[in-house]
Amino acid sequence: MVFSSIPFLYYFLPAVMLVYFAAPGKLKNGVLLLFSLLFYGWSEPRLLALMVATILLFYLCGLAIGKTRRRSFLVLGTVLGVGLLAVFKYADFFIGSVNAATGLSLPMLRLALPVGISFYTFQCLSYIVDVYRGSVPPQKNLVSFGAYVALFPQLIAGPIVRYAHVARELESRCHTWEDAAQGARRFLVGLGKKVLLADNFALLIRLFRESGEKSVLFYWMYAAAFTLNIYFDFSGYSDMAIGLGRIFGFHFEENFNYPYLSRSVTEFWRRWHMSLGSWFRDYVYIPLGGNRVSRPRWFLNILTVWLLTGLWHGAAWNFVLWGLLFAALLLLEKALPGIQKLPRWLCHGYVLLVIAMSFVLFNADSLSQASSDYRALFGFGGLPVVTKVTLYYLRSYAVLFLLGILGATPLPRRIGARIAASRAGTVLTGLFLAAVLLVCTAYMVDGSFSPFLYFRF
Repeated sequence: MVFSSIPFLYYFLPAVMLVYFAAPGKLKNGVLLLFSLLFYGWSEPRLLALMVATILLFYLCGLAIGKTRRRSFLVLGTVLGVGLLAVFKYADFFIGSVNAATGLSLPMLRLALPVGISFYTFQCLSYIVDVYRGSVPPQKNLVSFGAYVALFPQLIAGPIVRYAHVARELESRCHTWEDAAQGARRFLVGLGKKVLLADNFALLIRLFRESGEKSVLFYWMYAAAFTLNIYFDFSGYSDMAIGLGRIFGFHFEENFNYPYLSRSVTEFWRRWHMSLGSWFRDYVYIPLGGNRVSRPRWFLNILTVWLLTGLWHGAAWNFVLWGLLFAALLLLEKALPGIQKLPRWLCHGYVLLVIAMSFVLFNADSLSQASSDYRALFGFGGLPVVTKVTLYYLRSYAVLFLLGILGATPLPRRIGARIAASRAGTVLTGLFLAAVLLVCTAYMVDGSFSPFLYFRF
């Protein structure tokens, strides 16, 4: 089940809200847990056992760590949690790599990848680390802990919510009409990003891949389309998750802050997928010594973090290279601080070009496809610069590109805030959001939507 679907929007969500708000305060976490498990098991009931096992594993580890303060329980929980992630997500990747390198024919496991396993595993790991550090007390209520791990608004694709950020709200939270209204607005904005922008860019990307008349310009259109597609897809999901959390009394932290306005790659990663970046900073980079070590060790720490970041996104060599590419770019910026003193427009252009090029590698099915894409982008693929087909798609999608570019800036938010502050602001805002819901519903009824990109992580 996905947020941008008729079953979720018109059946599941109304049902969970009706039961949740009718339930007494002590039963609300139980309601969220039951509906979250139903949400998770909707398409893959077999994976519910893994989710329940994960909840029990980290619940017991948290209790043991809180009671004994023994490092062994932290190590046990970490090894088991990372082990489950490695088996389900990376086993076939490593087996295939060994087979390719040695000529062996080791059998693949071919296990189904549990949706969102990278997200909820990282949440659980941060929980036991924080309990060990004494930052938070262990959660003694199994239902409340299960609700934290499996909370459906952010279960599938984040943001990565740390237990410390919601511990108090798990115990007691307020529900107000203002929070519900703000949550609903945020959810609908995210829904619009996903259905009206991201899915239409995804359609262009699919048409590009299927086209038999590619050109250099078409490849650049593809790179730009995917750059906007992944932003609106992922930030749209984050908006929906934050909005749903607000409706149910939770205040999740922001996950995006207009990353395409960045003037450096370093700044980009402070604005993009912020919950993941801060997780690696606090639980990997700083424990390794951060920048408070020798220069070679510091470089090694950066390489380690970005190797793991690449692997976190996917079990394939293009993701590994993608992570190492950003490690190299970040090291380059630290070695040449004068880059950020260049004219503003040049800095923005450099970042956008680098990010778009990196996403070509990110979205490639293989290294050979990535190599082919890069050759074509720079005119080495033997393709014409432009074709009639390319111009047709450029004209057809010009408005979408314009909306996407403007939508990746704070301009729509500022216009919305100004309208909301006017005399007729409430009515105009309500009409706009109703129109977004209506149009999105029409798209969903038509079936013209694509899965969230980060579901596969």
